Order: sequence, then C-alpha cells, then structure tokens
Amino acid sequence: MSRFLNVLRSWLVMVSVIAVGNTVQSFRDHSFLSEKLYTGTPEFVNGLQARTFGIWTLLSSIIRCACAIDIQNRTLYHITLWTFVLALGHFLSEAFIYKTAPLTIGVMAPLIVASFSIIGMLIGFQCFPETQEEVGARQKKRN
Repeated sequence: MSRFLNVLRSWLVMVSVIAVGNTVQSFRDHSFLSEKLYTGTPEFVNGLQARTFGIWTLLSSIIRCACAIDIQNRTLYHITLWTFVLALGHFLSEAFIYKTAPLTIGVMAPLIVASFSIIGMLIGFQCFPETQEEVGARQKKRN
C-alpha cells in the first residue's frame, strides 16, 4: 500500500473521531449548533434538528472509519468520498443559499475539512492497484 493511502487512512480516522465528538455534543446540548454553526438563524435549531444532525454525523463517522480500516475497498471508498461531497454541499448551501450558517470558524472548519478530504481522496484514486477487469479491458484494446 502506498504511503499516501496510509496518510489518508490516518486522516480519515482523525476526522471520524472528531465527528463522534460532534455527535455527542449534538445529543447533549442542541445549543451547540445554534452557537457554532447555524448562527444566522439560531431560532431554527431545536432538539430534533440537533439529534438528526448528530445521527447524520455519526453515520458519516462510521463510514469514514470503515474506509480507513479497509481503504482498498473501492465501493466503500466511493461512499466515503460522497460523505464529504454531501457535507460540503450541505454547509455551502446553508451558508450561501439559506443564509442560516454565516462563514464563521464553526462553518469554515467543516468546509475546509470536506474540501481537503475530497482532494485527498481524489488523489488517492491514483494509488489504487488495477483490478483484473481493468487489466483485461486494457489488454483487449491492445489486440
């Protein structure tokens, strides 16, 4: 396995552990979201929304940690990449479309993490060994 994929695995574990902490905070006290993320319209944040956010964050954390364990599983790798794309899309839409999350440090942090993770995972695709199907397709083109 390449050195880059090992670094990516460590990054995914670190991001997963941080996400578990955010999950706990979302369940413990929903004011965390209104004070750190959705500061544009804190009145929209309630316990139900915080718990839903917490479950979504926990699911993303589990997927990312599973990918770190089995990083050469292409399906899991793609799903993990999509967790970052969805997170990036969510926070960008909340900041620029719905105006519920102004660009504070609480919003910039997940935007930066998601962006760097997407870039890292796209680079990581280059480190994957070729599958039997890819080798076979390449050999068919030569003939």
